[in-house]
Amino acid sequence: MQETTYGKMKVKIFETREKMGEAAAHEAAKQIRTLLQQKSEIHCVFAAAPSQNEFLAALTREDLPWKKIHAYHMDEYVGLEVGHPQSFNEFLSKAIFRRVPFASVHLIDGHADPSQECEHYTALLKAAPPDIIFMGIGENGHIAFNDPSVADFHDPRIIKVVTLDETCRLQQVHDKCFPSLEDVPKQAFTLTIPTLVHAPYQFCIVPGKLKARAVAAALTGEISESCPASILRQQKGCRMYLDKDSASELNQCH
Repeated sequence: MQETTYGKMKVKIFETREKMGEAAAHEAAKQIRTLLQQKSEIHCVFAAAPSQNEFLAALTREDLPWKKIHAYHMDEYVGLEVGHPQSFNEFLSKAIFRRVPFASVHLIDGHADPSQECEHYTALLKAAPPDIIFMGIGENGHIAFNDPSVADFHDPRIIKVVTLDETCRLQQVHDKCFPSLEDVPKQAFTLTIPTLVHAPYQFCIVPGKLKARAVAAALTGEISESCPASILRQQKGCRMYLDKDSASELNQCH
């Protein structure tokens, strides 16, 4: 394992996805326990993507007071109802939400009226601001569904509906979530960038060769909306976990 710092953010690089996921889960569990010594319950936001598989599996094996943890997710396709096989809410329900006894789970309903669902989720997160964000980075450098074309570091909203760019939609094909580009929905709900970075802690888990270019841009390029994940370098509470493939385009002499 290699450890370094980019800006204010700590970055750890592991030989394999499995070691990466286990380390991220172990450190996340430690942070959860620390927070629960300070407050009676906490609120956590989860990302839904195959890149999170190892982390989520390892986190479910941690001995945690799950009944003190409220769960949310950060994005969802417009048009896919709760429980749809290709929805993010169903991905997370199978990966973690139904596997451990959370205090509550709040799913984004992609089939609901978009403006009403944004109002609903905004009210939830205003009443219970997230303590921890569990996230990844997209092939285009997005965080949640804040693609470069719609990213706004100063967005006044908590959640919004966005049109997805082609690179983002192609990633869903690369991840084998949809058989072809034409099958990928064109719009999605997403938590905005301020919502993600204003949480005290972010755990960013990013494995795989297809993410190497985005990781290098996020960690060594300009901090700008052209690579939304670059803003994570300004977050003291952010920790990034990479495997050797996703770190392959970084200068290891940093």
